[in-house]
Amino acid sequence: MAGSREIRNKIKSVKNTQKITRAMEMVAASKMRKAQDRMKKARPYGEKIRNVAAHMSGANTEYRHPFLIERNTVKRIGIIVVTSDKGLCGGLNTNVLRKVVGEMKAWEADGEELEVSCIGNKGLGFMSRINANVISQVIGLGDKPDMERLIGAVKVVLDGYNEDRFDQVYIFYNRFINTMKQEPVMEKLLPLSDEKMHEGDQQNDQPKAAWDYIYEPEAKPVIDDIMVRYVEALIYQALTENMASEQSARMVAMKAASDNASSVIDELTLIYNKSRQAAITKELSEIVGGAAAV
Repeated sequence: MAGSREIRNKIKSVKNTQKITRAMEMVAASKMRKAQDRMKKARPYGEKIRNVAAHMSGANTEYRHPFLIERNTVKRIGIIVVTSDKGLCGGLNTNVLRKVVGEMKAWEADGEELEVSCIGNKGLGFMSRINANVISQVIGLGDKPDMERLIGAVKVVLDGYNEDRFDQVYIFYNRFINTMKQEPVMEKLLPLSDEKMHEGDQQNDQPKAAWDYIYEPEAKPVIDDIMVRYVEALIYQALTENMASEQSARMVAMKAASDNASSVIDELTLIYNKSRQAAITKELSEIVGGAAAV
């Protein structure tokens, strides 16, 4: 019966694991709804600041912000990688990091220098393992992203672009499609494209309006602040999308783990019953054989 005892212990162990995965599934489901609400609440601000930045970029002014100017040559690229701090969320981080590595290889083949800013512990650990040039990082953001904690890492990248250390800046993150689907995406963050800034007007079939402003005291500080706030809003929106994707992927992964645990328990139970039946049959055979010998 030693074999049966081992099987019983395995069944007990799998059941304990199943309790954990079910609890994590319920926690992820609760956090997913909150993350989705946070993502939706961030969109109105992002839309409004984008519209203001688009109108100001098209206004008649002698000053044009560096974020709007295309560089003639591209030799240095800044990369912002958004991942989760924790694992157990399926292939979410693996998919976006695979996309990052593919693009990095293509850029390096073209002779371009790369510098990386990591948001999330998983991305930081991966970039450290491949010896990437990490210039800034922020980890341990928790379930509620705080712009005050992001601002340091983001400022390093924005200052690098203003100082001509970067010719382009890209951001990688997981876009939330629905509960079952999250898509790793790469977006060009800087320089800001005219199509990106007028994206909302194009979706609503509205023509680009020529706006004019009166600046007090002058145009430069006002436009500088607006453009920085707009880029920060883009990064914050990417982070909220990634967090919603993380909780959705974790909920799905934990549900799959719980279902697999049920299958394993059924298989082990069947093996245990067969072993127990074989042991009983053996004992009966021994009793019958002894009685016949007597």
